[in-house]
Amino acid sequence: MRFNTIDWIAYVLTIIGGLNWGLVGAFNFNLVEAIFGEMSMLSRIIYILVGVSAAYLIYAGTKLRTTHTDVVR
Repeated sequence: MRFNTIDWIAYVLTIIGGLNWGLVGAFNFNLVEAIFGEMSMLSRIIYILVGVSAAYLIYAGTKLRTTHTDVVR
């Protein structure tokens, strides 16, 4: 499978979100808020983009599974 630009952006944003949640859980440190401000407009945009990226990856994963299943048959 080859990744297109949207796939790469979604993966990077989801990784950023996952690392941020890891920092919050382990150290009670929110990197996004430390850089962009607590619930600033930019922080909110980043959170929204991370959420949209996760939803996109769920969609892409189900699409990949369907494509892989069709090839195996």
